[in-house]
Amino acid sequence: MNTTTATAPHRIAIVDDHTLMREGLKMFVENLEDFACAWTAPDSQEALKFLEKDVPDILVVDITLPGRNGLELIKDVRVLNPDLPILVVSMHDETLYAQRALKAGAKGYVMKDAPHGAFETALRRILSGGIALSEKMSETILLAFSSGANPGPDGAIHHLSDREFEVFQLIGEGRSTGQIAETLRISPKTVDVHKLKIRQKLKLTEGTSLTSFAIRWVEMRKLGKKAE
Repeated sequence: MNTTTATAPHRIAIVDDHTLMREGLKMFVENLEDFACAWTAPDSQEALKFLEKDVPDILVVDITLPGRNGLELIKDVRVLNPDLPILVVSMHDETLYAQRALKAGAKGYVMKDAPHGAFETALRRILSGGIALSEKMSETILLAFSSGANPGPDGAIHHLSDREFEVFQLIGEGRSTGQIAETLRISPKTVDVHKLKIRQKLKLTEGTSLTSFAIRWVEMRKLGKKAE
């Protein structure tokens, strides 16, 4: 008599505002032998509603989401479900966002252009209680902490809040106030408030253009990445 019982699959929930990416991640999870997709959500609000009724084994979150962004969602989830492990899967450069994600409460960070195997490895590592980062990012953070340096973005940039940093990056990409407001699903007035706070934290004088400063910073980051 066969007494072997099937092991319940690990249930993964996915939060991403792009339908194709959301469905693609769902399909990938469903094709893994011992995983299943619990549910998907397009934004933080829907995700929190689902979590009230159905807590998965791992929550997969994107950074850029309408309304409250992924980092803010992670902080909300940590308050409501402190034991729920969270994996960030994002298009944003890990050197800029991985530390912020870990600080918010995530257990790992995978870039969307990473091989599929990296996503599966991250899921399994988090399930086993580990932290999932690329080898390069792990070394960067360990070296920074061992030397006492801040492993985040250079200069005063790391003093920006998560939302301010998101606005700063969009400014650096040449987006107008209206475009930033539309991208982040916030009002133009709120964008202006963020800009004022960014200027204050970066100690930019009245004669210094925030747009020029942000564009130069983004371009220098790109050049530094190409030179690696």
